[in-house]
Amino acid sequence: MANIHDVAKPHGPITLSNGWTVEVDKNACIGAAPCVGVAPNSFELNDEAKAVILDTIGQDDMDTILNAARSCPVSAITVKNEKGEVVFPS
Repeated sequence: MANIHDVAKPHGPITLSNGWTVEVDKNACIGAAPCVGVAPNSFELNDEAKAVILDTIGQDDMDTILNAARSCPVSAITVKNEKGEVVFPS
């Protein structure tokens, strides 16, 4: 398993360098893993088959992170802009 961004809060929320935040709803996550396929630097499944946020999330651009969130069949990934407004799911 790669390094999780915040071991105490593996699902976030985490704030990116641009001020946007990303969070995974671990209760909603079903482990389908399209987020991992779209943004492998940002997400990984843990031992419980739940998406966690990796410390390498900064290597992916916002389009990639948003596409990963959009790929989730249950919309378990929330992305907010620097103003705290929900960008996805909308």
